[in-house]
Amino acid sequence: MSVKVALFDDEDLVRSGIRMILESDPGIEVVAEAEDGSNVVDLVSRYRPHVVLTDIQMPRVGGLEVTKRVTALPDPPAVAVLTTFDVDEYVHEALQNGAAGFLLKDTRPHELVAAVHTLAGGEAMLSPRITRKLLSAFSAGGSAVHAAKSKVDQLTAREREVAVAVARGSSNAEIAADLYMSQSTVKVHIGRIMNKLDAGNRTQVAIITHDAGLA
Repeated sequence: MSVKVALFDDEDLVRSGIRMILESDPGIEVVAEAEDGSNVVDLVSRYRPHVVLTDIQMPRVGGLEVTKRVTALPDPPAVAVLTTFDVDEYVHEALQNGAAGFLLKDTRPHELVAAVHTLAGGEAMLSPRITRKLLSAFSAGGSAVHAAKSKVDQLTAREREVAVAVARGSSNAEIAADLYMSQSTVKVHIGRIMNKLDAGNRTQVAIITHDAGLA
């Protein structure tokens, strides 16, 4: 089954270029697109995409609001924000609001296609380099650190190992190989970790784990 994508960007050429790149892969179909997020809920409800790609800065309804509206839906698709900057405050806020990751607009075509498949598979698409840079740029303080430590205290030793690996940007396959467990077991651990940390996705697990001082 093809991965269905909804695309939001106010630049026609950017949308056209991304659509052409994605649809060069027979396993991806762009089912909806718009120049801003005004009708994002309607489009997502109508076309049921697996992945939403949204620019951060758009007129009227931008990427932060798109992220909020989409992740508030029942059984929402994965949301990734598009940006020309590898780290900025808007991206960090989008991740905290439930975005599964972000893509640079100069991402290589094959990496963009791979990222969409990764998102559709339920994993965050933050590379280890970007994950480290993002988390170090936005270290929490005060009450946020205390709250993160309280949540992490609920994890077992094994769950902490998995959470740290997630925070480092490791995929399920990499975690399984490094910790000598099956990928299905990794998925079970991540599900339990997300529940205990009250995290909506892997990226939020990474943020909380980092804020607690574990990664």
